[in-house]
Amino acid sequence: MTTIFRLDASIRAVGSQSRALASTLEDSIRTQLAELDVVRRDVGLSPLPATAWARAVQAGPKALSERTTEEVEAAALATKLADEMLAADAFIFSVPLYNYAVSQHAKAWIDLLVTEPRFTVKVASPISKRPAYLISARGGAYGPGMPKEGWDHATPWLRRIFEDSWGLDLQLIDVELTLADVNPAMASLRDLAASNLKQAHAAAKQAGEQLATRLTKSLASEPGQA
Repeated sequence: MTTIFRLDASIRAVGSQSRALASTLEDSIRTQLAELDVVRRDVGLSPLPATAWARAVQAGPKALSERTTEEVEAAALATKLADEMLAADAFIFSVPLYNYAVSQHAKAWIDLLVTEPRFTVKVASPISKRPAYLISARGGAYGPGMPKEGWDHATPWLRRIFEDSWGLDLQLIDVELTLADVNPAMASLRDLAASNLKQAHAAAKQAGEQLATRLTKSLASEPGQA
């Protein structure tokens, strides 16, 4: 059984382009693998408790007997998040750009996760080299030569966490101009936005096929599987 961990950080249940791209990727993997388990953590619609990170930090240096009930609960939640990650063979992180930065719900998830001893930056990553996909949806355009070039402060930071801290084999799947259909000022960009979205879904589909092939080969090479 192959296990995929999927994180969704969009606050929209309907109409979210980041969710749609993540689903295209997931569906592509599913069509290629006979057995697939997807562990879902939807921090956009079911945010983690706002106080959990601070309490988990406070719990860290204390003996279990010295922790408050709230600190015990926060540490247990961090352990649950870590267990979800460790159980996965690959990862889908669907994180839209909000206000030029990382979704607060995704940031809270990462902050809490790195309080867990197995994921602290002081130890070697337990998920190093596993395949992962970062899906980013951006309402405007932030590429070279654009008026807001460099305003995307989310993607570089997320890559530092996923690639540098956790050592994941990360691939970026992104789409821009997602607000063109609803913003009158962007009406002239709607055809380009539609083309961008089509290309992003094609990239997600192809990525899913490639990941399925990689995971199948990895499974076949394990002892007792050949």
